[in-house]
Amino acid sequence: MDMSRRAVLGATTASIVLAACARQAGSGDTELNALLDRISIEFLHESPEYATALAVTEAQAGGRYIDRLSDGSKEAKARNLAASEQALTDLRALNRDGLSAQGKVSFDVVTTALENNNAAARFSPGSGATGPYVLSQLTGAYTGLPDFLASQHPVTNREQADAYLTRLSGYAHMLDQEIAVFNADVGAGVIPPNFCISRRDDEGKEAGAIGQLRKFISKGANENVLVSAFAGKLGEVAEISAADKTALAQRAEAIVRDEIYPAYQRQVDALGAVLPRATADAGIWKLPQGEEMYLAALTQNTTTSMTADEIHNMGLELLRELQAEMETIFQAQGMTRGTLVERYAALGRRPDQQYAKTDAGRARLLADLNAQVAAITARMPEVCGTLARAALEIKRVPEFTEAGAPGGYYQPAALDGSRPGSYYINLRNPPVEWPKYKLPTLTYHEGVPGHHWQISVAQEAGSLPFIRSALLGFNAYQEGWGLYSEQLADEMGMYENDAFGRLGYLQSAAFRASRLVCDTGLHSKRWTRDQAIRSMVEATGNEVSSTTTEIERYCVWPGQATGYMVGRQAINRIRDSAKTALGDRFDIKGFHDVVLTNGATPLSVTESLVTDWVASVQHG
Repeated sequence: MDMSRRAVLGATTASIVLAACARQAGSGDTELNALLDRISIEFLHESPEYATALAVTEAQAGGRYIDRLSDGSKEAKARNLAASEQALTDLRALNRDGLSAQGKVSFDVVTTALENNNAAARFSPGSGATGPYVLSQLTGAYTGLPDFLASQHPVTNREQADAYLTRLSGYAHMLDQEIAVFNADVGAGVIPPNFCISRRDDEGKEAGAIGQLRKFISKGANENVLVSAFAGKLGEVAEISAADKTALAQRAEAIVRDEIYPAYQRQVDALGAVLPRATADAGIWKLPQGEEMYLAALTQNTTTSMTADEIHNMGLELLRELQAEMETIFQAQGMTRGTLVERYAALGRRPDQQYAKTDAGRARLLADLNAQVAAITARMPEVCGTLARAALEIKRVPEFTEAGAPGGYYQPAALDGSRPGSYYINLRNPPVEWPKYKLPTLTYHEGVPGHHWQISVAQEAGSLPFIRSALLGFNAYQEGWGLYSEQLADEMGMYENDAFGRLGYLQSAAFRASRLVCDTGLHSKRWTRDQAIRSMVEATGNEVSSTTTEIERYCVWPGQATGYMVGRQAINRIRDSAKTALGDRFDIKGFHDVVLTNGATPLSVTESLVTDWVASVQHG
């Protein structure tokens, strides 16, 4: 899951259990639960978009939120950090020994989250160590806010329609707040790499932040998604007259034309003014306190104390193993000539592996993904005792952000069931970037048994404090589970009669191992962008265009890419330890239920939960 959707608490998962009565109480649990509820309310009050995404009540969000957007100023960041520091102080003042077993887990989970997030947020630039650039090809409100308004803000009555218009104006204000933060950071020596600001892609089109901002304002306001989506939603609202619908849509068009488009242009101008001073230095080692920032980013993203060198070497070792396995399959398929890059390229060029770069080709691709989800969902009772119920929708990444967006990512369902989980796939160039052999693995990662399954099980567990089931996301756990899910699908035999699909699975694993090498290479070993691109292409056989997008992503999200394989390896190690301890009594369903029904946790807590489960089986 590519958590571009980051918040102070790493918010990425969802559930709607606030009631303290649903929790197992120890003598100190009442105080703990009241504190956790207060922290949740404070967080959601400052994150109105996330409150909308979860569809929580106003009471849970600390007041009305439907017509508000987040405050993007430096002052708001300082205010949020201060609240988070106070929350950590209040938590530490509790007596952990007086909590129930579940209370101790909640204490450990939330304390670790706050410690790691606060340590990263204390750094001044952008949103902190994990997002030092407020504006780049992947950061800034422009990368997610339009899709949020178009697809998640509800318009089912007049009040919500008016709130949408208020938020449109608020969006223009948010864009200007970001310019102020950007300029302040530039004054402190924090400038994104020049290729993240502006570059030309393989087709000669302008990419980077400036290219994406310009693309969004290249059409007339009446054709913009912020207007067309609003008009479409209005069409479904019976209580609003036809005349009022027209007037509301015209108001939206005027705000987009007169407020939002000029704010976009101001961001273009701000970025353009700095571009001559930007360099191609790719890592955050170049920033003030860059080395300390990277260590904080690694700690937050892996929930371990692993060093950059340890992570780098783990990646190199895994790549050797995976490439040997790839070689065996290529040989068995008679594909013996050339490097891995050349053989994967030859496989991707086969007509039976390609989807056309047309509407029909993209529709065929999406239909095949849905069929893959249905096939593995039917088999999930074999490996999980607790089954997810939420529906999954597979969608194309919006065209106005696809140039800089990841290949795929997931957004959780609304808590009230009003909106399914969404798995987005980037369809800018299917013949090149999505040959058929790659798709099953992506589906298992983003959909089932990956992010959608994991998040839905946590969502539906019904016994976790709201802050754990709805607000806390741990990159290594969640992305580790996504990558583990790819392996699990292989273990379930999903590639049994699909040698090319298994090559896709191995390529995906190699890609995540290469991320360990490249992320640490960029930020710790001072690799250049081109050096990292060459390393990943050679290691994985992936094409240069998508690899370039990936490497540029690591430049602006330091450490995030390391969580996947660090997390998968931790889950495997924990599983192997449980198997050794239990022998024939090991039950894969029981193992998965323990890992999933407790929601996202730091890896140390995941391990302790499994250790307790093993003990209960041994003494049961």
